[in-house]
Amino acid sequence: MHKFTFQLTTHSDDERPVYLAGNFNDWAVQDENTRMTSLGHGRYSLDVFKHINFPVEYKYTRGGWDQVEMDEYGNSRDNHVVERPTDVIRDKVHFWQLNGQVNYPPYLPKIKVISDEFEIPQLIKTRRIAALLPHNYYETDKQYPVLYLQDGQNLFDDHAPFGSWEVDKKLALLQRRGLGDIIVIAIDHAEEERIKEYNPTGHAKLGKGQGREYVRFLAETLKPYVDKQFRTKPDRLNTGIGGSSMGGLISIWAGFMYPEKFSKLMIFSPALWVNPNIHFHAMRFTMTLNSRVYVYAGGAESKNMLPNVERFREALLSQELTEPDLDIELSIDPDGQHTESRWGLEFPKAIEWLYFNK
Repeated sequence: MHKFTFQLTTHSDDERPVYLAGNFNDWAVQDENTRMTSLGHGRYSLDVFKHINFPVEYKYTRGGWDQVEMDEYGNSRDNHVVERPTDVIRDKVHFWQLNGQVNYPPYLPKIKVISDEFEIPQLIKTRRIAALLPHNYYETDKQYPVLYLQDGQNLFDDHAPFGSWEVDKKLALLQRRGLGDIIVIAIDHAEEERIKEYNPTGHAKLGKGQGREYVRFLAETLKPYVDKQFRTKPDRLNTGIGGSSMGGLISIWAGFMYPEKFSKLMIFSPALWVNPNIHFHAMRFTMTLNSRVYVYAGGAESKNMLPNVERFREALLSQELTEPDLDIELSIDPDGQHTESRWGLEFPKAIEWLYFNK
């Protein structure tokens, strides 16, 4: 017989009891024999005496599989695993489900629509643009870093036709962990002209792009406006830009056309197929200032997605951009699909690395 002592730390504002479920109790989800003892201030303990076969697998719950622990980004997590006998097992749970959902309030950001028809003089168009402000923005006098994100229709609308990143909910989870002090500016895409607007050059089938003019709008019109209207940290080290697919492609261009404006690039599943040589000869640039680039791609996207992002990364490395001035993080999900929901899962990881990983 072996004695295990499980020690758990979590937030102290949840009064539901904590249970341990694992392969040592047939995964009984509300077993009074494995109900943990509260030590106060979000600390729990449980001694388990068992003849146990290894490995030991387990999860923490609040009394049901719809009240199970979540990972630090509010996503489902794999089982904990203990491979060999040990005396004390220490774990931390950041978030819990409540009736199958992660509980977000009171940390949800304040969503302020800047304008439904914000003028884009470079393209003679208008666009809806919204700001996602920290939940306590109006109760503080803080200044905040900023991230400009493309495809605003798909970022926080629960009824978006192609799904949502759930940026508002992800920011709430980050805020709960002390990492949500950031303003996100959501720029809607151009609907049927989205591809043209996000195309920085041209393509035999797609025609001439308007990406350069769009990037000028972001850097020369929108950013000055946002810095004037909100309490931002306007310097480049606190300003980022990002997007997915075509939005990721145009964000690459924005970052490298205006390195004096944007130091952080969040690039998800970029549509490098539009111009596969973009990273070799379409742009020649030097990055002499500290910058970070977070690149994500999924193995279940197009057959060229992973090879393209790997070549993009290699191109950055080969162009002498990796002095101490450029950090590159490449995140690959072998099963990741080309979907808004998958990009939403990646969003908090990218935010943490780009803005809060010192």
